[in-house]
Amino acid sequence: MSEDGPGRLDDEIDAGIVRAVSRNARATLAELSAAVGLSVSAVQTRLRRLEARGVITGYRALVDAEAVGKPLAAFVEITPLDPGQPDNAPELLEHLTEIEACHSIAGDASYMLLVRVASPRHLETLIRDIRTAASVNTRTTVVLQTFYENRPVFPA
Repeated sequence: MSEDGPGRLDDEIDAGIVRAVSRNARATLAELSAAVGLSVSAVQTRLRRLEARGVITGYRALVDAEAVGKPLAAFVEITPLDPGQPDNAPELLEHLTEIEACHSIAGDASYMLLVRVASPRHLETLIRDIRTAASVNTRTTVVLQTFYENRPVFPA
């Protein structure tokens, strides 16, 4: 690969480490070592470098939303009420913890939010809070079933 600069992979061994960590963020250095054919110390050095470069940005637990009382997911498109208003909706909505993700999108809407709440009534309250906080129109699509998400990200 040999692409230089921040956020880049040096070679196929780096790519192998990223693939292995993407599959299992709790993999031990010994498991990573076996996966890529390097010593534990060499893998540790490369892993630290990948973290420092921002290729690996963190590790997190995947939590079952239903198990923690938020079984209802929805996508909420937001569009400014006034197209001339500042484009600062992500900052204005950051305090709403029910918003799991905020994506800038192409199309009629400006942003797509992924939200998780306890009930339809909570969704209604959240939509009202979003509209008020960011002065936006919303269009909501409720998720009926999720077949997969949080899939590993592998190098190209």
